[in-house]
Amino acid sequence: MEEKVKKTFYVTTPIYYVNDVPHIGHAYTTIIADALARYQRLTGKKVFFLTGTDEHGQKIEKTAAEKGLSPQQLADQVVVRFKDLWQKLNISYDYFIRTTEKFHVEGVQKIFKKLLDQGDIYKGSYQGWYCVSEENFLSEDVSLEPDGYKICPECGRKAVLLQEESYFFRLSAYQQALLDFYEAHPRFVRPPGRMNEVISFVRQGLKDLSITRTSVKWGIPVPDDPKHTIYVWFDALHNYVTAIGYDWNPELFASFWPADIHLIGKDILRFHAIFWPAFLMAAGFDLPATVYSHGWWLKDEAKMSKSRGNVLDPHFIIDKAGADALRYFLLREIPIGLDGSFSHQGFVHRINSDLANDLGNLVQRTLTMAVNYFEGQLPALAEENEADRELAKHWTETKNKVYDLYDDQALNRALEEIWFFLNVVNKYLADNEPWKLANQPENRARLARVLYQALCSIRGASYLLYPVMPETSVKIWELMGEKRKPAGLLTSDLDFYDYQPGGKISRTKAIFPRIDLNEFISETNKSGVVAQPAPETGAKEKKMDYITYEEFKKMDLKVAKVIAAERVEGTKKLLKLQIDLGSEQRQIIAGVAETYSPEDLLNKEFIVIANLQPAVIRGIESQGMLLAAEVEGLAIIPFFNREIPPGTRVK
Repeated sequence: MEEKVKKTFYVTTPIYYVNDVPHIGHAYTTIIADALARYQRLTGKKVFFLTGTDEHGQKIEKTAAEKGLSPQQLADQVVVRFKDLWQKLNISYDYFIRTTEKFHVEGVQKIFKKLLDQGDIYKGSYQGWYCVSEENFLSEDVSLEPDGYKICPECGRKAVLLQEESYFFRLSAYQQALLDFYEAHPRFVRPPGRMNEVISFVRQGLKDLSITRTSVKWGIPVPDDPKHTIYVWFDALHNYVTAIGYDWNPELFASFWPADIHLIGKDILRFHAIFWPAFLMAAGFDLPATVYSHGWWLKDEAKMSKSRGNVLDPHFIIDKAGADALRYFLLREIPIGLDGSFSHQGFVHRINSDLANDLGNLVQRTLTMAVNYFEGQLPALAEENEADRELAKHWTETKNKVYDLYDDQALNRALEEIWFFLNVVNKYLADNEPWKLANQPENRARLARVLYQALCSIRGASYLLYPVMPETSVKIWELMGEKRKPAGLLTSDLDFYDYQPGGKISRTKAIFPRIDLNEFISETNKSGVVAQPAPETGAKEKKMDYITYEEFKKMDLKVAKVIAAERVEGTKKLLKLQIDLGSEQRQIIAGVAETYSPEDLLNKEFIVIANLQPAVIRGIESQGMLLAAEVEGLAIIPFFNREIPPGTRVK
């Protein structure tokens, strides 16, 4: 019997507190969700992507009072900031829920009453240490400080001792049901290490959960007992069912529930992986397929938060580098689940190396050649040769790998595969030398074929990149005259040779201009977050050892011209270069791949030490060394600004 393929996809972010300003951490979760939603739409599925704001609770009430606002006024002000940022980041959400909306309030009250009537909720009295900031009671194993208070391990603030009448949810009654569910659904919590944390916590024993407050007025009143306000987590978690139609649109609810994936930060794992499934079991709902707990973005080795004063403003980064640059960096830099430390040097390097060099140069050069050689309209093509077929085959293999990785939410690995393919395309151009074919009228059809293969590759890569970099993909399609767009496109139908330009191919400037690191750091500091300065060069160098002129004369410095270039497989930094020294040709290995792609160096001239003893690097003999400056950890080659005969001595 064939397994029924699900035709819908439901993805959620947490709903964000409105006492804060959106920062990189909020953006990260939402960008992940957006990439998954865009990919699933690309496969032809009907998608519901939910995000929103959590607008109830004591800390909202407290922050509003400090600002001289009502809680609703505070919520109305801050929610605009989230919506503005999501628009700027091209977030394609289907609905933005606010927990102050009438349908949500009524839905939560209905579920509360159902659980109360069936005995899963009961009234009692509770005493414990409560953290207002985290809106959570501390576990009993948190020790008292010398001053008689307990400190919240999450935010570092003092907790307050509360004793009040409360309604409780019988969490203890669901301990075994939860353990049985985890065993039957090992991918319910991802990554696997977090599932182990959850199981370990539940096995230690679950206590009933206080879910109302009498000391908080800003929230959803308990039905028939309005002096109690429903605790924020019982309120907030149910947004995932109220937003898709529970109690107001049965057809919508039936189409999308249960959720395919709840994306959350690791700090709220317990609420989503223990409390939430227990609430759902009690209410008779199916449970979601996956709770994916991602890591934190750190700054100065600490989680980014407004209270720590170390948040990075996404608006500044978007204005400086573009939304797609930020989206790419956050999703490429670390696997979902691990923590990442935001480095200004690392960010600028990704932009300059991956986006400006690998992708941007490939697009710019290929389109420029199509315009220069054929006025933007390719003529009849030569028949494919083996290299052409291998390139098309490599793309198909890449496509299938990338689809599997997107399906597995392994976004950083999907991007790695796409970039590996881009490097293959760059090597294909270097091997086939279209700039030489352009000077051979008899090879005009072959030239057209080479450029067509490169254009098909760029087009194919742009579709694979679309979930992560939608703005860039659309720009590439417009420049290429691409007719097809991703709406309703089934991935199985996407073929390498689908490309049929609907108009002239356009010339373009750099789609990702390079960023100056020191300027970026300086502007970041002006935006309010102190960045580490770029490493100093020269100022603190040790005093050099002098050499004699006779010693200098022993170095045979010559002008070398690059006639072929390719990456050394399995490395990030190394290129294998074939160089012309006038009287001979040699092979050298150079650690410049983070700064230059292979085609960047073709026909370029620079200085090499020709009489350096040969060395074997990664199993490849290197017969010389090029000269380069090291700037911020990157190799910068001094090129000649006019053509010099290869082999010319440098004195």
